[in-house]
Amino acid sequence: MRRALQRPAVAPPTVITPSPAKARRLTGVATMVGSGLSNQTGAAVGALAFPVLGPLGVVAVRQYVAALVLLAVGRPRLHGFTWRQWWPVLLLAGVFGTMNFTLYTAVDRIGLGLAVTLEFLGPLTVALAATRRRLDAGCAVVAAAGVVVLMRPRPSADYAGMAFGLVAACCWASYILLNRVVGRRIPGAQGVAAAATVSALAFLPVGVVLVLRHPPTAGAVLCAVTAGVLSSAVPYLADLLTLRHVPAQTFGLFMSVNPVLAALVGWVVLGQGLGAAEWAGIGAVVVANAVSLATKG
Repeated sequence: MRRALQRPAVAPPTVITPSPAKARRLTGVATMVGSGLSNQTGAAVGALAFPVLGPLGVVAVRQYVAALVLLAVGRPRLHGFTWRQWWPVLLLAGVFGTMNFTLYTAVDRIGLGLAVTLEFLGPLTVALAATRRRLDAGCAVVAAAGVVVLMRPRPSADYAGMAFGLVAACCWASYILLNRVVGRRIPGAQGVAAAATVSALAFLPVGVVLVLRHPPTAGAVLCAVTAGVLSSAVPYLADLLTLRHVPAQTFGLFMSVNPVLAALVGWVVLGQGLGAAEWAGIGAVVVANAVSLATKG
């Protein structure tokens, strides 16, 4: 009887799996990219509803969506808050609404990329003010030079829109500082959820007047709701997940790319092209923040 021919044993293919730490970093980076794109895409989609709802109407709908999401996540026990806890929550609610309104008004007047870049001066100022390094002083000068380029006098300059962008920057800086106070006094996400709820209640009259005077179209409402989901719900939940996988410094470093993402999304979705000078100004602000964060111990 013939012996069966034995085939040489073939080793199974080696499957290379990333280490748990590397996998977490990759997950964090992917989530940060998704969060940034979602935030800026939501703002662009909301801008599509400006002709019908106006910036104020879009912000009102966004506040409603944000309140519903944060209430579900934070589940604040409002009846148990003391006055020491309530007053920063009320201030945060006012800042929250004002920040979104001034940003969307700036987007309506000067475009998404420039508006987000000016708003980004808020957290950049907070970051630079917290240190006394010479490098940070140089970063502040670079950022200031970028702002001068963006706000340089020219026939088409909309200084009112730029002013709204700067007010949004002040609100974002105040939002960061108030969030720290609220976080120390109220556990979890209860404080932010309470602030979003108060802000949404303050915008209820806006929604009522809007519906009674200018009944919105279904398409405009859909755009506004989409803006609320993409710019409030998705980034908030994504950021919670991201901070579990990447250090806070890395998270802040990636946040500096948001003006670039906003400019790209504004160009693709809204057709808002920028010139070389505007891109240089945006780049200066982004580089200043990136260098400052990347060189901190």
